[in-house]
Amino acid sequence: MAYASPTSAQWIIDHWGQADEPSEGLARWPTSGLRDVQPVACHSHNDYWRSVPLYSAIQAGCTSVEADVWLVENDLYVGHTESSLTPRRTLRSLYIQPLLELINGSQTPIPGVFDADPSQPLVLLVDFKTPGAELWPELVAQLSPLRERGLLTHFNGTTVIQRVITVVATGNAPFDLIRANQSHRDIFYDAPLDQLSDSSQEWPNPNRVPEAEKAVSNALSFSSPVPGLRPAHDHDLQLGYHNGAGSTKPATSTAALEDGYTWQNSYLGSTSFNRDVGPVWGSRLSQRQLQILRSHIRGAHSRGLKVRYWDLPYWPVGLRNHVWHVLIREGADLLSVDDLPGATRTDWRRKRGWWSKRI
Repeated sequence: MAYASPTSAQWIIDHWGQADEPSEGLARWPTSGLRDVQPVACHSHNDYWRSVPLYSAIQAGCTSVEADVWLVENDLYVGHTESSLTPRRTLRSLYIQPLLELINGSQTPIPGVFDADPSQPLVLLVDFKTPGAELWPELVAQLSPLRERGLLTHFNGTTVIQRVITVVATGNAPFDLIRANQSHRDIFYDAPLDQLSDSSQEWPNPNRVPEAEKAVSNALSFSSPVPGLRPAHDHDLQLGYHNGAGSTKPATSTAALEDGYTWQNSYLGSTSFNRDVGPVWGSRLSQRQLQILRSHIRGAHSRGLKVRYWDLPYWPVGLRNHVWHVLIREGADLLSVDDLPGATRTDWRRKRGWWSKRI
């Protein structure tokens, strides 16, 4: 029987919050337990529900975490419903302070969330549950410690400067307030993916990697520490974000100029898979569903936005894995998951079976 070392991430998660453990009372996370974690393109859906919020996702390699946030008596509390809120579960205690401690304890010359790739940003997706105009000023204020350390990805009036934490607002987030400051912003919008569709091209797939590049794409996928999930940085270069050197920017489409969703104010394009792509009947997506996916992805990428679907099928597991496979193949940038081990520790790429017929 194998035993985990007291300094390993699994040991810390298993013993989190127990009496006489370092984590008692939301204590500091020992960064040495995360030294070998390889970041991958997964999003920890409803992250605050996990036994150890934030750290469980980072240990799995997820580069995006989600917190549902409520404004109550001038503080931001984290929970799925207002009735589930507790005094100790705040945005500061579960996310902002732990991120500061994690980065301060980084073992690399360039501080970052992931020691194996310190330049890899972590997306903090803040789901506004309270009306946006009320919650907005408190979120801006609570992000000050991260802002003052220069840790937040921001738009400087001409380009987006990538830093180790990218804050994205969703739910009741106020788009008008997000884009109000034209010279600086460090909170980006989660744009409605279903409104970004570009159906100007039908079959063949407009998002597929050209044949000449497939070998490189496959090599990246199979060299990833997580079979099936691409290394997290693969799409960053395609979307126009950079670390401050140079001024690479994606083109701004005519549609983006009309509705306002651009890489300057938005980071993600997200929507419900079940509502906008539709339930998957039988063993595979229909051609119509594939075209919907492709139009969503093409439209978002043309604006420089990353793609995320939520409300994915979760059962049977074979069908879930098939949908994951199709989403990654078609160009979705973040795989929204509840089952972290299933997404990051198993090989869910297409295998022969009823759920994985060739499309």
